[in-house]
Amino acid sequence: MTQFTHSLPPYLHQTTTTFSNPSSSMNKNNQVPPDKPTKPWFPTSKALTTFGDTNCMEQLLVHCANAIETNDVTLAQQILWVLNNIAPQDGDSNQRLAYSFLRALTNRAAKTGTCKMLVEQVYSNAHNNLTIDTHRFSVIELANFVDLTPWHRFGYAAANAAILEATEGFSVIHIVDLSSTHCMQIPTLIDAIANRHEVAPLIKLTVSDHANNNSDQLIPPKLDLSYEELGSKLVNFARSRNVTLEFRVVSSSYTNGFASLIEHLRVQRLVYSGEALIINCHMMLHYIPDETLSNSNSYVFDSMSSTTTATTVTTTSLRSLFLNALRGLDPTLVILVDEDVDLTSNNLVSRLRSAFNYLWIPYDTVDTFLPRGSKQRQWYEADICWKIENVIAHEGVQRVERVEPIGKWEQRMRNANFQGIGFGEECVGEVKAMLDEHAAGWGLKKEDEHIVLTWKGHNVVFASAWLPA
Repeated sequence: MTQFTHSLPPYLHQTTTTFSNPSSSMNKNNQVPPDKPTKPWFPTSKALTTFGDTNCMEQLLVHCANAIETNDVTLAQQILWVLNNIAPQDGDSNQRLAYSFLRALTNRAAKTGTCKMLVEQVYSNAHNNLTIDTHRFSVIELANFVDLTPWHRFGYAAANAAILEATEGFSVIHIVDLSSTHCMQIPTLIDAIANRHEVAPLIKLTVSDHANNNSDQLIPPKLDLSYEELGSKLVNFARSRNVTLEFRVVSSSYTNGFASLIEHLRVQRLVYSGEALIINCHMMLHYIPDETLSNSNSYVFDSMSSTTTATTVTTTSLRSLFLNALRGLDPTLVILVDEDVDLTSNNLVSRLRSAFNYLWIPYDTVDTFLPRGSKQRQWYEADICWKIENVIAHEGVQRVERVEPIGKWEQRMRNANFQGIGFGEECVGEVKAMLDEHAAGWGLKKEDEHIVLTWKGHNVVFASAWLPA
């Protein structure tokens, strides 16, 4: 998508009064005095049609974000009103994309100075609200949900092929599954292991319960059952495939770089040194705080001892410390799968542009696999809305969607003394076969040390495999 560079039409610049002192321009009831217009001049319905272009909607969102950040109530009100009329919740993919950003900006305005008054004005006559109702999936619902699109299946297919190759000859395979999709990759891996071995190796599966009943840390997609119940289902499934699976849950949070999980694995590594240790990171590491979240308590991992020390880190992020700690475990293989976009900027406009020019993709693809009005489509788009709101409306520790592109992760992995390994032809063939089950717009790019899922030529998700250097 190209950036829209034209300026806003003149009528959106006719009045741009900034209320630096809210009390000076309002009466005691927080209302604009009668002798001043309560609503700036808005374009006619005919003029609104000129805003329907996606690039124009992006530019309107950018100007709105700037107005909210500078507390320019009049301009923010004008643009929010225009967006509210050209971006219906049930419109086409571009309109629904703009609507999600509109809602996120309105939520941000609700927290920002004088702009708080805009929320009621913009939504007073609308049939929508600012609440995002994210669904809690059953295991069957979530398994079917992730199968609808290659967004997650791409990483599953690439990771499973690499894991099978790396664990050849091991009688015990210990998989640490750091995944945002709650082990939905594991059944296909169990199937592949069962089909590959006459006598299957013992599989140890360790997961992190990062939320630990803390609703503030729940990240979509959400499960409607505990990890202990999930583990029981996975153990039974493995048994049906003649595979022995041991399941363990470690209470550990991304907010401190999974410090307790690292400590648990360090002890396990000392006791069971002969097993294959696989660290499978599927769209979870970007929730670990990075350098842009300043003044946060970080945990320094000492790979030569059994202690974890809390300190304040200003030059090294928890992400890099976490990867250094992983290297200290000497894993057999590390798989890293994530979205290929940069959402880390502390500048709202920069972050908005990056998100807008990336998150059009899930809205554009949904028409290929889910009908309008279906419950699954509502669940799918609610999860996207949650992500957009987190990127746009929140700051500080509440803004957890700090996604980094492949280049940044490659730099971090090399700095932690890992070396990338390319995916073999068998792996690429598995991924291509999976993509053949989906719409024609999906594609695959193979580069030196990673592969990339694309939609209409645009990067979506990368997958990479790493060994200790």
